[in-house]
Amino acid sequence: MSLADALISTGEYFLFITAELVILFVVVSLLVGVLQVYVSPGKMQRILGKTGSIAGSMFGAAFGALTPFCSCSTIPITLGLLKSGVTFSSSMSFLFASPLLNPIILAMMLFIFGPIITAIYAVTMFVFAVVIGLILDRAGYQKYLKPVAIEGEINHSGTKFQQIVNFALTIFRQMLPYLLLGAGIGAFIYGFLPTDWVLAAAGPENFFAIPVAALIGIPLYIRAETILPIAAVLFEKGMNMGAIAALLIGGAGMSIPEITMLSAIFEKKLVAVFVIMIFVAAVSTGCILQMITW
Repeated sequence: MSLADALISTGEYFLFITAELVILFVVVSLLVGVLQVYVSPGKMQRILGKTGSIAGSMFGAAFGALTPFCSCSTIPITLGLLKSGVTFSSSMSFLFASPLLNPIILAMMLFIFGPIITAIYAVTMFVFAVVIGLILDRAGYQKYLKPVAIEGEINHSGTKFQQIVNFALTIFRQMLPYLLLGAGIGAFIYGFLPTDWVLAAAGPENFFAIPVAALIGIPLYIRAETILPIAAVLFEKGMNMGAIAALLIGGAGMSIPEITMLSAIFEKKLVAVFVIMIFVAAVSTGCILQMITW
């Protein structure tokens, strides 16, 4: 591919991914606005449990599993949950589970890889989501939330529709610069990182294929619904199942757009710890699947 072709591909991808993210973000922000207007903080707290409880994190992970959103789309929902008084552990479990456990992903995995791999993946991701929420809560990482994540109430002036729209616009204005930055970096990687490099680095001959695949996945913006059909082809060409799982979790669970957008609501230390936990989950799940499918 020539430099001109790579630049054209990068530009086209940037426009496409930016448009997709903006549309998703606006829609999800409106849904969060509805949540803010119609669901009281007390009700959300009762549904998602007490601070730091295992049940609360399990409900958060289950709620995430029912929401068919990508990693970036979960951020406004997470913000809405925190602003509604939902516990930190439940919100973090939701943030982890939502892009990796939704019904669309599980249905595609069932079709491509069969029931055993899908069941192992689902159980492992659910357990990790619950554990991550509890660890972050018990370790006191709530103090690394930026004020935007917990301050400010919805403006109750005007009609309910106006309240919802105003809330969505406020969230959108706060997040747009981070969204554009992440989309730009992701587009550059998309245009200039050859697919063959990914396969060479995470192929069956590489002993470190699983951690390498997880590391490759993290900088990329890959929706799980996009990577799964590609994963089926890579699997046929020789990439091991463990590396595919690690690439999926790293890419769909913690992309550069998500990292940059999380920086708007998390301090650097919390962002770093969350990325490390995604990496650990990706490698651990990859190793489990690799041992089973060896």
